[in-house]
Amino acid sequence: MSVSYKDYYKILEVSRDATTEEIDKSYKKLARKYHPDLNQGDATAEERFKEVNEAHEVLKDPQKRKLYDQLGPNWKDGQNFQGAPGFEHFNFGGQGGFSGGDFSDFFEMLFGQHGGFDGGFGGFGQGSYSRSRKGQDVEATVHISLEEAHKGGPKSFNLNMPDGVKSLKVNIPAGIKNGGKLRLAGQGRAGSPNGDLYLTIQYAHNSQFKSDGFDVTTEKYITPVQAVFGTKLRVPTLEGEVEINIPAGIKSGKKMRLKGKGIAGKGDEYVVIEIDTPDLAKMSEKEKSLWQELLSLSE
Repeated sequence: MSVSYKDYYKILEVSRDATTEEIDKSYKKLARKYHPDLNQGDATAEERFKEVNEAHEVLKDPQKRKLYDQLGPNWKDGQNFQGAPGFEHFNFGGQGGFSGGDFSDFFEMLFGQHGGFDGGFGGFGQGSYSRSRKGQDVEATVHISLEEAHKGGPKSFNLNMPDGVKSLKVNIPAGIKNGGKLRLAGQGRAGSPNGDLYLTIQYAHNSQFKSDGFDVTTEKYITPVQAVFGTKLRVPTLEGEVEINIPAGIKSGKKMRLKGKGIAGKGDEYVVIEIDTPDLAKMSEKEKSLWQELLSLSE
């Protein structure tokens, strides 16, 4: 049986001497471009996505790449492949035929096993590639609240996976950083064994707090009178409200530090004090009179 040769370097848009880093970089770019979730109903994009994954499956693996490179650089894309030197040792006995699966007949001819290979390629193979292959790893991004990052605990997600929507219950470790990754073994694409699922954690927007690493910041407004004489103020934290002392004469923009009140105690909380200037249009006549008196004293 003859099958059509595939130029995996051309598919991944890299040179034959590309480094592993260059191959991975190009793969990620192309996989995003042709991902079925971003090209729903586009059969051409789906086929390109499969080709890109197949090419990466071979070129990322030093042994598979070495085996593939035995074909030499002179093979042309689309040329029928009936057996380069060394391939005569392939034995396609057993069940017979090719199993396409997610990969092409060309891939199966090289790496699938219905009888294996018995050490062709100048002793390259001292064993055999199994037709059973590991499922592909999958990456996804999920969002959690600052409170969930602070306390940790179980959280449920519904993820759009290549095989469909998947419901997961994940234990979020307390103090996980923004951009941190979680590995869920066996939760990726089906295979033998299944691939893994890598979740990238992103902090969701919070109306009260802004995060910077493990530190959090919040704003509190006080009146000019409170700024002059000082006051006690209740402020929010990730564990509930606490009371702080505002010193007399505080300036607008001053930061009050609450040590250890950041995410999971790994950072601090900063309370930014802002002075709320009263609205003249909303003042009573008595209030206006008092402010005018203060103005005259300051001149």
